[in-house]
Formats: sequence, structure tokens, C-alpha cells
Amino acid sequence: MAAELSDARASLAGVSNEPGAAKPDAIVSGSNITRTFGGLKAVDVDHIEIPRGVITALIGPNGAGKTTLFNLLTGFDEPDEGEWTFNGTPLAKVPAYKVARLGMVRTFQLTKVLSKLTVIENMRLGATGQRGEKFFSAAFRSLWKSQEDANTVRADELLQRFKLDAKREDFAGSLSGGQRKLLEMARALMVDPELIMLDEPMAGVNPALKQSLLGHVKSLRDEGRTVLFVEHDMDMVRDISDWVIVMAQGKIVAEGDPHSVMADPRVIDAYLGAHHDADLTEAEALIEQEALAELAKEAEDD
Repeated sequence: MAAELSDARASLAGVSNEPGAAKPDAIVSGSNITRTFGGLKAVDVDHIEIPRGVITALIGPNGAGKTTLFNLLTGFDEPDEGEWTFNGTPLAKVPAYKVARLGMVRTFQLTKVLSKLTVIENMRLGATGQRGEKFFSAAFRSLWKSQEDANTVRADELLQRFKLDAKREDFAGSLSGGQRKLLEMARALMVDPELIMLDEPMAGVNPALKQSLLGHVKSLRDEGRTVLFVEHDMDMVRDISDWVIVMAQGKIVAEGDPHSVMADPRVIDAYLGAHHDADLTEAEALIEQEALAELAKEAEDD
């Protein structure tokens, strides 16, 4: 597995830093994907490829279209036009639940745990193809008990891995924000996905859990899975990503390894120019200043 990871990283060495650059082994590939809301074109991607077996970060200023692109790729929203594939399978007009069954799953910035169910019940619901969910077989426990037992064993293993086993019988609604993020990530693994997409996994997580989450994201890659995540925390992007794709105003403006991207003038301009046409609130100005300072520091370090 380590050799495969090394090969996957090495294959990116010769990839161009231009937007939409071709990858030697892309697990997801899409072209001409657009989505408008009223008069706003939220996504306008000419071409995108996600490399297999590595961690890719999708970054950009607020309103760049990152989450909207996530929603389009995973079937939670429909584009105005465009086509994309996962492992060569076209996904246009494929509903979200079928996308997940193919092995492409996602988590959400605002977690989607079922608060009135226990942690273990949330985990069981993550498994697919359950015979006990079918109308006729549901009445006959002997038809689905062995499958549910196997799902429970799998769920308990994941809860132990994510250090949630002590919360097994607690209602999911009683978990902290960070614990909900862990639960959602663990539940996503119930389908044994090839690609896991994380929408701002560090948002609202206290510092004590951040390192744990970082370790779990790295472990997904080390298992041979592909990870694509949206994040504003530049330290996290630099720490764990193998490749970075930058969006601004719905378009991909740059991509490359973390260090080259941080020093790319197009990336600095994307953050600097994010609010040229609007007045900044004091809070927005502070956020922008911090982002620019971080980018400048990365460029200086290099």
C-alpha cells in the first residue's frame, strides 16, 4: 500500500499547474460543468480531474463555488449543463444514493447525523443493500439478521477506530460538533468507498479534535482511498494535501502541489480580488487579511 501511495504521489510530479490539467490516473473527470442561480453563475468549470489514491484539497475564497461543485458531482444538485464520470461511469442525472453505491460518498459542512437515533443506529443506516429494508423480507427476521449482525460488527470496528465506541448507545444529537464530524466520516466508510469527499471537515471543530481528524483523513489515503476535501484552514491544506485545486468565482484558476499553489500569483489574486465589487464588513476584511498573510508567508518560506 505504501508503494502504491508513493507511485500515486510521484505520478503528479510532471502534471502541469494549469487549470484542468490532465492527470495520469483520474478517478473523477468532468467537463463544461455550469450551475447558475438567478443571474449568478456559481460554477463554471471547463475541465476538472481528481487524481486517484491521493488527498486533493479544493480551496478558494468564500463564494467561489466549492460546495456547489461538491453538490453537483455527488448528485445533490443538477447542473445547467456538463458531464462527469467516476471510474469511467457517467454520473450526469444519477441520483445521490446511486452515486454513493458506486463508491463515491461525501460528508457535509453542516453534519447530517440523525439526532434522535443512537450512534450505532446511525452507523447501521450507512450500510447499503440491507435486506431488512425491503418491504416483504422485513417481516422475516431470519432473512436479514445475519446481514445486520455483520453490519453491526463493521460499525463497531469503525466506532472504535474513530474513538466513538464509548458513545455507542448515546443519541447522536448529544454529540459535540467534532464528534458529529467523526460520526459522519465513520458512517461514510460503512459503504467501503473508493472516493470520500469531505466538505470543510475542520469547521466548528475544537483544537483538541483537529489533530485526531487530520490523522483520520491521512489514514483514509494510506488505506488506498482517494480523498477530496474543501477547507479554509491553510495549515491543514499544507499539512495533508498532495494536490490542490483553486476555485474563484466559479472557475478553476490554478492547481498544483501545496507549496507551488501557495506562491502562485493567480491564487493570491483570487483571494485579493474576491471582494473587489463589494464593500467588506469588518469581519470579512479581517478574514481576508489573515488569508492573504498566510499565503504571503507560504510564498516567503519557499
